[in-house]
Amino acid sequence: MRVLVGGIGNVFLGDDAFGVAVAARLRDLHGRDGVEVVDFGIRGIDLAYALAEVDAAILIDTVTRGGAPGTLYVLEPEEGAGTAGVAMHGMTPDRVLRWLPAGAAPPFLRLVGCEPATFGEEGLGRDGLSPPVAGAIEPAARLVQRIVGELIGADSERA
Repeated sequence: MRVLVGGIGNVFLGDDAFGVAVAARLRDLHGRDGVEVVDFGIRGIDLAYALAEVDAAILIDTVTRGGAPGTLYVLEPEEGAGTAGVAMHGMTPDRVLRWLPAGAAPPFLRLVGCEPATFGEEGLGRDGLSPPVAGAIEPAARLVQRIVGELIGADSERA
């Protein structure tokens, strides 16, 4: 089984760098049991191509769902039907999934998201993550490790 763990975000927009920070924390997973950890940053096109090459993907990003800053979510995003346009610096995970042709996303796809204190341009010029989002890095890393462990364990049970 090939598992992609992808950190997403813009390091110049404060809390938007959450996914990148968690991916950096998870570097020790890279190369183990078919797991690839990639800091995609704002490279949505690279993410789209990478998704087509794996059996499972766990994406890490900020998501605004109305919770307190630092709240973690595990979401099951829906794949689109190749209908979204390409915006080179706006290829968020949901837009990437809408851009992919039907059936191109991996069968197992999860988004580990963190509620930001600032979102998008609000974080412009902010130096680093806000305290609640920075405090969510370790719990998010453990959550991703648990999901990866379940995937790899399920795969080894099938063998």
